Amino acid sequence: MTTATAKQGWLETIASFKHPRVLTMLFLGFSAGIPILLIFSSLGLWLREAGVERSAVTFFSWAALGYSFKFVWAPLIDKLPLPFLTKRLGRRRSWMLLSQLSIITAILWMGMTNPLESENSLTIMALAAVLLGFSSATQDVVIDAYRIESANSDLQAMMSSSYIAGYRIGMLVAGAGALFLASYFGSEKGSYNYQAWQWTYAIMSGVMLVGVVTTLIIPEPTEQREDKAKYSASDYLRFLFLFVLAVLSFIATFYYSAEIVKSSKKTLTEVFSNKHLASFIIETLRLFTAILFAAVVAKLMVIIGLVRQSMLNETYIAPVKDFFTRYGLTLAWLLLALIGLYRISDIVLGVISNVFYQDLGFTKTEIASVVKTFGLFMTIAGGFLGGLLSVRYGVMKILFLGAALSAATNILFMVLANTGHDLPMLYFVISADNLSAGLASAAFIAFLSKLTNISFTAVQYAIFSSLMTLLPKILGGYSGSMVDSMGYPNFFIFTALLGIPVLLLILIAGKHFK
Repeated sequence: MTTATAKQGWLETIASFKHPRVLTMLFLGFSAGIPILLIFSSLGLWLREAGVERSAVTFFSWAALGYSFKFVWAPLIDKLPLPFLTKRLGRRRSWMLLSQLSIITAILWMGMTNPLESENSLTIMALAAVLLGFSSATQDVVIDAYRIESANSDLQAMMSSSYIAGYRIGMLVAGAGALFLASYFGSEKGSYNYQAWQWTYAIMSGVMLVGVVTTLIIPEPTEQREDKAKYSASDYLRFLFLFVLAVLSFIATFYYSAEIVKSSKKTLTEVFSNKHLASFIIETLRLFTAILFAAVVAKLMVIIGLVRQSMLNETYIAPVKDFFTRYGLTLAWLLLALIGLYRISDIVLGVISNVFYQDLGFTKTEIASVVKTFGLFMTIAGGFLGGLLSVRYGVMKILFLGAALSAATNILFMVLANTGHDLPMLYFVISADNLSAGLASAAFIAFLSKLTNISFTAVQYAIFSSLMTLLPKILGGYSGSMVDSMGYPNFFIFTALLGIPVLLLILIAGKHFK
């Protein structure tokens, strides 16, 4: 490439940031970044201030498992028209608006629930958090599809960058902004004020109107992929009914297995002499049993003719079959293992990180300033660095570097745990951790993009992005119990060691994956 061509390329890149589609993704990214921290960190601090046990607080992270299972209903969003809304707004904008209104409802519901009001308050709060996670994951699926269909490939990189920037800003507002608001309205550790958090979550629901207004203003994509097979409204409704039945069977498995699970945990605790390990094993088996029952129900519905087999094949089987066909059985499983484990170190630690800062004596204002605000800029810087290095040295090398740094920086948290309330040390730890996380994320997104077949972009991308958080979030739900059992320093060493298998997988995959 000549110097003139390179300069022209940079000028075109900068100019593309002013394109309406790129600006649109900034606002949609902002809308997507708001909900997740209202389930994780901000909610965790709220519940801790209210006196809820640490182990119960981290269990709430499972409410975000909707992000890990969004591939299950992603095809429904892709195919199912919404009454009235689809005709008025189009397929993508109608689902986008519905998901955003559902997010606002869930945030208001959480704000109206005082976790100390009654014995059932935490259950009600959990239901609202599940709705928020489900709705937010749905919005993510729609935005991804909208991005792909609303512009050609030349703009996709810039739209993705704009979306990520907006997403981080949204996380800043829902993280640091929520903490500042709760402090301003008068809630602190040791001086809990429910009304302060109620007003905070009400304001967060109002912030979501940025996404609603954007959805109503933007045009529907003019080029949408047509389905190879046409199905009637009856087919779509029966397909939706199958999905609902599968979900109900999943929930019923959890509900009716409660007593068996309770006795099994007691028995296994006596065998292992470890309550937390027994709980982890039993709950994991419970989760996979529920998934199996849901799959059996879906299969029975197909056998009796409720749903066409061809519709199920095109929706779920074809994207999966394509992936295994392209990469072969061995490499495909290796790549899936890498996707599922790559972010395990930082996600497991991240679930309890805010509780850790609070336990060290850092105030919400300090956490908001250092972890949320300063950390945001370090993450963005790491993202730019990861992108540049990936182009220069190749994705797999930077993927390895990012995984190594993410695991190594977890050791710094052990140092912080021994140091205690030390603001300069917190700045140092957050700088190293967020910079490495941004670098790793940039390389990982590039890696996932290489794996995706353009013919199945929406479903395959939903599967990959779901898989990458599934196991880490399940394990992260036990982070509070693990800290209670082993203490913070040993917990941080454990999360660092989780990164070693990831490094081995990258080395093996790098020899075969082109």
